Amino acid sequence: MKIFLVTRGSHGDIFPYLAVATELTRRGHYVTLSLPLIFEEEAKKLNLNYVLQASDDIVGVIEDLPEPSKSFNHILKWIRRVIDNQFEEFIPVLKEHDIFVSANTEFAAVSIAEYCEKPIIRTAYAPLIPGRKIPPPIVPLSDSNKIFTPTFMWSLLNRGTDFMVRKTLNKNRKSLGMPPIKKYAPHAAGNAYNYLMHSNYLGNTDPDWKYRWMIGGYCFNNSFEYDENLYTNVLDFIKKDDKPVIFFTLGSCDAKKKDFFCKNLLDICNEDGYKLIVGSGWCKTGSNLEDNENLFIMDKAIPHKLIFPYCDAVIHHGGSGTTHSVASAAKPQMIIPLLIDQGYWALRVKELGTGPGKIKITIPKQQLRKKINDLVYNQKYKDNAATLAKKVNGENGINNLCNYIESFSNAI
Repeated sequence: MKIFLVTRGSHGDIFPYLAVATELTRRGHYVTLSLPLIFEEEAKKLNLNYVLQASDDIVGVIEDLPEPSKSFNHILKWIRRVIDNQFEEFIPVLKEHDIFVSANTEFAAVSIAEYCEKPIIRTAYAPLIPGRKIPPPIVPLSDSNKIFTPTFMWSLLNRGTDFMVRKTLNKNRKSLGMPPIKKYAPHAAGNAYNYLMHSNYLGNTDPDWKYRWMIGGYCFNNSFEYDENLYTNVLDFIKKDDKPVIFFTLGSCDAKKKDFFCKNLLDICNEDGYKLIVGSGWCKTGSNLEDNENLFIMDKAIPHKLIFPYCDAVIHHGGSGTTHSVASAAKPQMIIPLLIDQGYWALRVKELGTGPGKIKITIPKQQLRKKINDLVYNQKYKDNAATLAKKVNGENGINNLCNYIESFSNAI
């Protein structure tokens, strides 16, 4: 088969696709991966066939983001520019392939597959399919769930999405001689094979979904290259004494109050007898902290699988990848949701009893202290995390997705 894979975003968005592309190539398929420039070196190291996206990843958008009063228009222009580029870039490539596998962040993907008359598998890292039982994962506020129905919340989200993308999509569809779409969400979900790249045990699904869907588990990428000397130093830090180890990261996210939170977190670790590892990520979280015997700044990425089993608890931003990695390691976790679906994963952690749920990055120090002590020592979190880990680790996300893609071979 000739398979065209497309994704964009941060490590959590790209690395699973790198793993899937590698496995499909190993199975003998011809694979082309479209990805942002910032991840070109990773694709080269894996000897993957790839094309780079004209509109660079979201990191470039964040770095250039103006003051809040103008940020919405800034992002809106970027989204519409990306859509235009998707039609220009993807159509020539897809014509030479048999099937399109695209992240749901590629708004033009379904229209492009329709134009090229190719099947499309549309992936998502959370249950981002309109339905009646599960509210949109990007607005999973538990309080509003008690007031507004999921159907109403999906309706609001769909209207917002239509405002952002429908005009640009229809402009491009018209230029290709295609009829306009009336509503983006039902068109995208209804004209694709929707594939959920999250755990069926950590996430959830809606039995009333009317669209074609499948779920296969998270596609862990634990084989990327890393600094072995750094890893040795991390292990030495962990094993130097018997103090409980807390891992903290905001992943690729930034937050104005991150220094405030880091300072309070380190103070608590010093005062209550913990060691702290900070995964600094793209935004250099923790870089302003002073050297301390209880602190280790991990300034380069190391596979979570090699770190989390040695930790007693993990505090993080709630990205789908990090949430799944902590679950796989059978560790309690506490989430500071900042954007998109991170609040959904915080809610799921609370519902599954593997942690206390979400906290704000502005949480006062004494409240944070109580939360941390509860996170580290609450036996129920540990027991529930161990039970969840067995289920999550029983899934083989990469194998399942590759098998699903291959199942289309007879129809092509």
